Amino acid sequence: MLGASYKLGFFLLCHQVLYLEGHTEGHYVAAIYEHPSLLSPDPTALTDREAALGLMNQNLDLYEKQVVAAAKEGVQIIVFPEDGIHGFNFTRDSIYPYLDFLPSVQAGKWNPCLEPQKFHDTEVFQRLSCMAIKGQMYLVANMGTKQPCNSSDPHCPSDGRFQFNTNIVFSDNGTLVASYRKQNLYFEYAFDTPFEVDHSTFDTPFAGKFGIFTCFDILFFEPAVSLVRNYGVKHIVFPAAWMNQLPLLAGIGIQQAFAVAFNVSVLAANNHHPSLGMTGSGIHTPWKSFWYHNMESPEGKLIIAQISKNPSDVGLLENGTSRIHESYRKLSSENPNCENDPDAHCNKSPKWSQNMPPSFHSEMMYDNFTLVPVWKNQGSLQVCANSLCCYLDYQRHILSSDFYALGVFDDLHTVHGTYYVQACALVKCGGPEFETCGQEITNATDTFDFHLWGNFSTSFVFPILLTSRMTLESPGQVGWEGNNFFMKKNQLSSGLVTAALYGRWYERD
Repeated sequence: MLGASYKLGFFLLCHQVLYLEGHTEGHYVAAIYEHPSLLSPDPTALTDREAALGLMNQNLDLYEKQVVAAAKEGVQIIVFPEDGIHGFNFTRDSIYPYLDFLPSVQAGKWNPCLEPQKFHDTEVFQRLSCMAIKGQMYLVANMGTKQPCNSSDPHCPSDGRFQFNTNIVFSDNGTLVASYRKQNLYFEYAFDTPFEVDHSTFDTPFAGKFGIFTCFDILFFEPAVSLVRNYGVKHIVFPAAWMNQLPLLAGIGIQQAFAVAFNVSVLAANNHHPSLGMTGSGIHTPWKSFWYHNMESPEGKLIIAQISKNPSDVGLLENGTSRIHESYRKLSSENPNCENDPDAHCNKSPKWSQNMPPSFHSEMMYDNFTLVPVWKNQGSLQVCANSLCCYLDYQRHILSSDFYALGVFDDLHTVHGTYYVQACALVKCGGPEFETCGQEITNATDTFDFHLWGNFSTSFVFPILLTSRMTLESPGQVGWEGNNFFMKKNQLSSGLVTAALYGRWYERD
């Protein structure tokens, strides 16, 4: 499914070109490619460099076709996905023939296309560099790299080399301008974690500074949050091999949430393997998203969009006020005035003291959520766990037999990674039973107007809004009021699947 916060654009061959509102001045043209990569039939089997290059060149041939198509549309930067060139599920030894040599920063500027003999085992670097020249565009790709190390270095692995999951960036003249070694590996036993975090950025003549990180990194402070807080980054390039996990961590949902939370643009390219739950790419600004999510087709997608050079200038509501109240911190420690402001999001209100439905527990995302049912066509609900209380004012425009619940979680997540989560989530359940809340649901008919908020202890909260058939909608108005982070949305265009405030308390990981 390909969509936008409002529908624009037209199909051209096998890709889609989308133009956001505004004149070309003050904008740049970006592309991402969700790639159905060709995979090794047995990634654990040992092979040689020639065979490895044979597989990788087949994927690089597909990359080159996308570059040619993108160049015809004036694209200035293109992003390819994580693991798109060599695949995944390797062992440390079996991936070795697929690795290119990664020069150190001290090696100086290098144009692999024009200087192919400068370093050995750099065939993939060379092809990507030549593509950037051919397309006259900045090119971001992910690949496996190797660096020899000295046995006297206590961090040096026993086989005498580091192996990294690496993003590389080429300028439009083919020069290598940045590299980033993935910090937060997701069960990637073939790769090493860098001893020091890479805070990798690169400057462009068309949109200023970009930051780089990869897939699972988006859930952690380093380097993702640090880049936007400390390095003046306004645009993110984000290669991923993301396996969707509903209801809270669909790839397109967390990509959009990051763009909204930090007032940046996110160029996110995912691998396309629906059998593995791997799909969902997009070009996201704080105010609009264009994406591809398709669990049925084996085809990938090239998305091209014209977006603002300064995303913070365009995230305004119709009345001219900012949709994003605060990106990084609470506005104040004071609670809003509940008596004088009927829309204030207050911790204690008498309307929650009577006739509250019973709470229950259900597993969501492998976590034990506390929930209350959403039975009526309108109302106010509250549910608490540990220090977090979640509140919901809602009006339901279609009262079907579908079962919804409001849930809260405030604890350490320990499955497929360990990290502390504070979450408030309004979700459609899989059936009428309590234990179905938290199941992976993609279709819904009931639309809502809602205010959702919570007294979060962390200042990093990501607003997620998914509607029927994996459709992204703008989260509406979001931000801080006092100690509460809120999301407000009216007039959904389709049935609600998930409305969530996903908080990350990094200090408690």
